[in-house]
Amino acid sequence: MTNRKPSQSRSPEAAHEQLYRTLRSRIMYGELPPGESLTLRGLGREFGVSMTPAREAVRRLVAEGALTLSASGRISTPELSSERIEELACLRALLEPELSSRALPRAHAALIERLQLINQSLSEAVNRQDSVGYLRSNLEFHRTLYLRAQAPAMLAMVETVWLQMGPSMRLLYSRLQRREAPRHHRMILAALRAGDEPGLRLAVRADVTRGLRMLAS
Repeated sequence: MTNRKPSQSRSPEAAHEQLYRTLRSRIMYGELPPGESLTLRGLGREFGVSMTPAREAVRRLVAEGALTLSASGRISTPELSSERIEELACLRALLEPELSSRALPRAHAALIERLQLINQSLSEAVNRQDSVGYLRSNLEFHRTLYLRAQAPAMLAMVETVWLQMGPSMRLLYSRLQRREAPRHHRMILAALRAGDEPGLRLAVRADVTRGLRMLAS
């Protein structure tokens, strides 16, 4: 993945923000595997920034749980224990059905059509055996639905969970070697069309926890 280097005239604040957002996206979508080591010097070279913006971007990502910083100063993507995966799966099981329920009254035909198109791109990623593309489309499917809930604080919490799990989710999807899009997505779409809130909650909960429990086992 090629990144455009920030202009030399760009302020340190703007350079830091661009680096933060790009690196955050990479981690969330599983472009970096668990335990991947990073250095401030390496990030600075790749993005054409000084040490200060690189250090500030890393500091923010460590605070969000997207990166870990050891006592020796080693920066890396998280390698989650089974207990931690179980905890994050429980958070998804609590928050995401609630977001879907709040989105249901605003789930009009245009939204359902958009979700179908995203699910199609997810199927294409499955056919390519593209775990990063799969994860990106999968999270886009959920985010597109949850945005209709109009609950920004709750969605921000969910995205923080996604961010912490990105590298591990890549590992999971690579291990599963899917041959088709998740069947629970079809159940979610059917529940949205029918206005079936209990069915929607069950489908979302099953979709966001099934694979994670396999990863934790």
